[in-house]
Amino acid sequence: MALVSFLIPCFVIGTDIAFSCQNTDDFVGASSPGDIVIGGLFAVHSEMLPPEEYPIKPVIQNCAGFEIQIFLQTLAVIHAIETINNSTLLSGVTLGYEIYDTCAEVTKAMASALRFLAKFNSSEDVVEFKCNYSDYVPRVKAVTGASYSEVSMAVSRLLALQLIPQVSPASSAEILSDKIRFPSFFRTIPSDFHQTRAMAHLICESGWNWIGVIATDDDNGRFALESFGVQAMANNVCIAFKEMLPAYLSDNSFHTKVDHAVEKIVKETRVNVIVVFMRQFHVLKLFKKAIERNVNKIWIASDNWSAAVKISTIPNIRQLGTIVGFGFKSGDISTFQDFLRNLHEKPTDNNKFLREYIMLLSVCAHLEYHDFQMCISNQSQDDLLQNVENKHQIWRDGFLNANIESGFIHSTILAIYAIAHAIKGQCKDRNCKDPSAFTPWELLEELKKVTVIDDGKEIKFDSNGDMSTSYDVLLWKEIDGHMEITTMAEYDPEKGHFIFEDEEKKKEFLDLKKVQSTCSQHCRPGQMKKVTESPHTCCYECVYCPENHYSNQTDMDYCYRCNNKTYWAPVNSTTCYRKTIHFLAWTDWFAIFLLLLSAFGVVLVLSISVIFTKNLNTPVVKASGGLTVCYIILFSHFLIFLSTVFFIDEPTEFKCKTRQALFGISFALCISCILIKSLKILLAFSFDPKLQNFLKCMYKPIPTVVTCTGIQVIICTFWLIFRTPFVKQNFSIPRAIILECNEGSIVAFGIMLSYIAALAFICFIFAFKGRKLPENYNEAKFITFGMLIYFIAWIVFIPVYATTFGKYLPAVEIIVVLISNYGILCCTFLPKCYIIIYKQETNTKSAFLKMIYTYSSKSAGSVAVSQISLDSKSSSSRATISESCKSEKNSVNGNCHFQVPGQTLRKGKVPPKNTARTVARKRLSSI
Repeated sequence: MALVSFLIPCFVIGTDIAFSCQNTDDFVGASSPGDIVIGGLFAVHSEMLPPEEYPIKPVIQNCAGFEIQIFLQTLAVIHAIETINNSTLLSGVTLGYEIYDTCAEVTKAMASALRFLAKFNSSEDVVEFKCNYSDYVPRVKAVTGASYSEVSMAVSRLLALQLIPQVSPASSAEILSDKIRFPSFFRTIPSDFHQTRAMAHLICESGWNWIGVIATDDDNGRFALESFGVQAMANNVCIAFKEMLPAYLSDNSFHTKVDHAVEKIVKETRVNVIVVFMRQFHVLKLFKKAIERNVNKIWIASDNWSAAVKISTIPNIRQLGTIVGFGFKSGDISTFQDFLRNLHEKPTDNNKFLREYIMLLSVCAHLEYHDFQMCISNQSQDDLLQNVENKHQIWRDGFLNANIESGFIHSTILAIYAIAHAIKGQCKDRNCKDPSAFTPWELLEELKKVTVIDDGKEIKFDSNGDMSTSYDVLLWKEIDGHMEITTMAEYDPEKGHFIFEDEEKKKEFLDLKKVQSTCSQHCRPGQMKKVTESPHTCCYECVYCPENHYSNQTDMDYCYRCNNKTYWAPVNSTTCYRKTIHFLAWTDWFAIFLLLLSAFGVVLVLSISVIFTKNLNTPVVKASGGLTVCYIILFSHFLIFLSTVFFIDEPTEFKCKTRQALFGISFALCISCILIKSLKILLAFSFDPKLQNFLKCMYKPIPTVVTCTGIQVIICTFWLIFRTPFVKQNFSIPRAIILECNEGSIVAFGIMLSYIAALAFICFIFAFKGRKLPENYNEAKFITFGMLIYFIAWIVFIPVYATTFGKYLPAVEIIVVLISNYGILCCTFLPKCYIIIYKQETNTKSAFLKMIYTYSSKSAGSVAVSQISLDSKSSSSRATISESCKSEKNSVNGNCHFQVPGQTLRKGKVPPKNTARTVARKRLSSI
């Protein structure tokens, strides 16, 4: 197999041996031998200084900006490995380490990672190129780090060549969960997906929707910004502006862009919440500038700087406003704190980081706390070598413990223990003192199955290589004049909600809502958003919910429609109200009035019945058709009055079916009986033989009444069977439901009324024919009036009924029914009752005989004369009436014979008095 060897060069980066390398071992920041070596990549320095000479040569430059927090992480690695070596976890197998400083630069990190790939025990650190690395034994078995996601992405791709496990305690970029691109990458923290979701959740819960975002212009910043943008959109949060700052402090445009970002924050007065995805040294520069401009906002901190002590100790940091951040869940690190207290006793021969820290203590010892921190961070390695001369070594107790960011320390220790447990799994049946006992890719498979006990809980890597630990929600509070970083809540990534220890912590969370950060004012319940011309959905106008719509929450995008037609809502409503059910109730004053009219009608019917019963044998009662017919007519009037009751109160199926049928059949019965009476009266007083013959054929009382009423019964029966009336809810009134009876078929309803109208019209014609009956017995005239009242009432009813709606619609029909019923009842019976009560002298047989005699005499004479006149007019030559008819001698027994040419007439008989009386008796008896 062909192979190519690469040599790892060592670049001279200084004049003093402390910070230069003559061979590759000098490139290591801290190291310790062991049976199994773990590599480490940490950005102990924040930047790499730019080259001072031109042309630029391939030399790794010196670094500046000592990072206390990252230095503490390297110490945590050392402490964890020493603890494991002093325990029985690996049963005699010792762990070694090689920790390199990446200076937050991908280039330098790649150089370190290249050495990790070098073949074990290679004197020249040769990296062999092979087609198959299954049996290849590199210098390290696993790597912990790096500090930043951008560096981890580059290193992981290189380590994936030999599938060397990489466990990072700090790189949180969501893209690193992709096992296709980063198959050997693990981390002991959650992905940024959970952090950005938690941030968006916090912002949404606090009622903010108009925010700014500032991030570094590198892979980590861009990926975090992209992830947060998705989560913000899902929570209806809009990003007013995005500012990207250069990833490297050495960038010439860095300070200009910081100024521009601060200016943007100042101008956007409606933006009071700023989310910051940056490294600590970027935040430090930004905040110093913001303090100069008196910026006061709420700052949402990412896990990179949420617990940074060196930022919390910036002078006048309180002027910036409120800082809320998300930090990794911490555990018990008390043993590490003890380790730091005894750190001054540790040798520095194999730990350049510790040696540099001790030098920095000596150089900056005279300064106060914050200035001391700044002094340490601002010293370059070259400056440090010059300043450290003639300085006594000074140890500052408690400084390191005061700067611990426990979340990072805990995750770093957890990373080492995860690797150790994976090594333990590989060493069960192997002699791991032999470096070739297992390969990195075998350790990788073991690492996927590792379970670590942390604070009594079992945690392990998921399928993406992430550990689903929770976040601490941190709140920066001023306590006794100092800014303290306190834990306000815990965020559970799996459940997606905040957990508060007590009510006081919850109150602190609720106090955040007092700050407004919205593009538009919140829309109150009863309002909804109306999108404006702005491209952001968070910028809108608030408009009232229209009628029959409501909103019961703030900032609703639309109003809910009331569930169904039984509910309503006014404009600007927060809830729906049940519509009031309306119908013509018993307690309604108008209903009471109509019921009183109906009750009076019933009393009137009963009174007439009593009067007629007591005067059963009088001529008036007999002339009315007899007691049976009168009772039938009065009973039908009673039923008609009774039917009005079914039009009142809450409609039911029974009422809807009963009221029209009862009214229709009762009215048909009433009109049928009156029709028979009209025929009988006309027949009794008619002297026209042709009309009498026709009336005799028509006058069949019982069959006529049964047939006329039966037809109405059939109409109503078919109506009730095929298109039966039913209860209907009328929603035409916005805030009420009108319960009413739907007739089922307007056609059937019209046929029923038309049939009654037809009977009434026939009755009206016959009654009109008999309008000239005797004065004291002119019933036909009153029947005519009754029918006219009926017609007028129902003609008026049709347009009124068609244009009326609401609960008083049944009252319209009741009124028409009462008017027509009262009209017919009064016209039919009240004149007779008047005669019976007040003109008893005319209610005798002799009085009626006299009246009929007088009428018969007049009628007979007028008929004879009318016939003579009509016949003489119709003949071609006028007839000569013999004068002898006028004299007694030419009359025979009172008979006068007329002769009209072309026609033979019956003899006209001039009735004598005794003959007129006979006719009167017959008329009286016939009626």
